[in-house]
Amino acid sequence: MSENIIRPSIKSEDLIAFIKSRKSVRNFIFEKISDQTIRDILECGRWAPSGMNNQPWKVIVVKSPMVKQMLANLTKYGGLIESSYVSIVVFLDLQASYHRVKDIQAIGAFMENILLGVHAMELGAVWVGEILNKKEEVNELFKFNPNKYELMGVIAVGVIDEQKEKMKEEPRVRKMVDEFTDWL
Repeated sequence: MSENIIRPSIKSEDLIAFIKSRKSVRNFIFEKISDQTIRDILECGRWAPSGMNNQPWKVIVVKSPMVKQMLANLTKYGGLIESSYVSIVVFLDLQASYHRVKDIQAIGAFMENILLGVHAMELGAVWVGEILNKKEEVNELFKFNPNKYELMGVIAVGVIDEQKEKMKEEPRVRKMVDEFTDWL
């Protein structure tokens, strides 16, 4: 991806439809994803907004089956991590942090941009948050000082197992805008 971003001519309705079509994928085929594709996905994250442009994220890309297994053992959703081709482990860089709430919001935007990048590459991903219950153990796994890095989540990424996804496909339910919005 180019450093000089030019706004592409995308119709608003196409972009909105694309955003609405993104969903969590929990069934993968173990198929290689190129390092360049992973870099392109991370590049999407890189453009997320952050307060004072501090970009408070630190990422570990886990492709090693052994490390994925150790990571998987730290969550009840370990099967997602094991079956994915790659896991993107996202930390808050506490040394780059200047305002905890703003920085955590920036990490959320970073992770959503990654999920949208995965979707754009026609791959699947799921954000594993339950692993936060074992964030100290994750820090130990990567030999990260907990005073420098705080786990924010893991994104399991892989080639979608279309057959399994179709078998479990259910209607996607979302609150209507008026259910969570007040107008003044």
